[in-house]
Amino acid sequence: MLLSLAGATVSFGGRAVLDAVDLEVSEHEVVCVLGPSGSGKSTLLRVVAGLQPLDAGRVMLDGRDQSGVPAHRREVGLMFQDHQLFPQRDVAGNIAFGPRMRGASRAEQRERVGELLELVGLPGAARRSVAALSGGEQQRVALARALAPSPRLLMLDEPLGQLDRSLRERLVVELRELFGRLGTTVLAVTHDQGEAFALADRVVVMRDGRIAQSGTPLEVWQRPADAFVARFLGFDNVVGATVTGQAAHTPWGKVPVAEDAPQGTRDLLVRPAGVLLVPAGEGLRCTVTARTFRGTHVSVHLQPEDAPRLEAACALRAAPEVGDRVGVEFDAAETVVLGGAPRS
Repeated sequence: MLLSLAGATVSFGGRAVLDAVDLEVSEHEVVCVLGPSGSGKSTLLRVVAGLQPLDAGRVMLDGRDQSGVPAHRREVGLMFQDHQLFPQRDVAGNIAFGPRMRGASRAEQRERVGELLELVGLPGAARRSVAALSGGEQQRVALARALAPSPRLLMLDEPLGQLDRSLRERLVVELRELFGRLGTTVLAVTHDQGEAFALADRVVVMRDGRIAQSGTPLEVWQRPADAFVARFLGFDNVVGATVTGQAAHTPWGKVPVAEDAPQGTRDLLVRPAGVLLVPAGEGLRCTVTARTFRGTHVSVHLQPEDAPRLEAACALRAAPEVGDRVGVEFDAAETVVLGGAPRS
């Protein structure tokens, strides 16, 4: 195991920002830590980097306890959201900084700069001023600088947060391919689930300084651990329910669930794809209150009579208009009985 955190705890003003966190990252694994602001994800990164001391617990890198090991001796690379490039140095000077600090000769530095500029798609940019670079180019230079000392672990703090969406979507694919080609071990933090799911082998969702769920992107998406994770991932169709057999009794009426669904008092998630629109005289009676174009489909917001609102995903040509009355039925394949009792 390349990285291991055991009982990692950090408190500010008597409040635990990291609350006895256990986390392991294998060599060559890409792990993305997700969570809302204040969940502890950035503090976790700073703890691993040696920029934030622990109040309790320990950090192990390659089997060695990092207690007392300063940041510059931890063999980790860290790339910040704002890149933090040295404005007084050109592109080559920024990338060569790490190797130079480790005693590399000028010839070795030039060779490393050339290799990395090719790798990140900026050949020939060595003598350019960083102030003249676009946001995407600065991101690539910052990545090259973080990779230059060949760190055992690369850590990314909201690496694409300042870029526009189209550039972000393109670069996250490039990063995924690059890390796979290099076999880089990566620990990244982000609040953007789309970015995390595209980049990671494993996703860790944090809440209030603790890990709420850890799993592959597919596992977390298909089976959120609880209502918090489901809502953080953008699913709004979550209600309290009583599950008996293959039916959940909810404010929306009886909703079918899988044969092996947990029984009793639970939270229930119905994915938008599982909210099926039928003629107005059938199923749960609803009124269309809003429509949002999502590119591949239309998100339709529905208000039932005396029940929480619902979101449905409809084909572009089949989406009803605002003000239309429709009926709703539910698809058991798109319902998930979540762990634990519903929160009041």
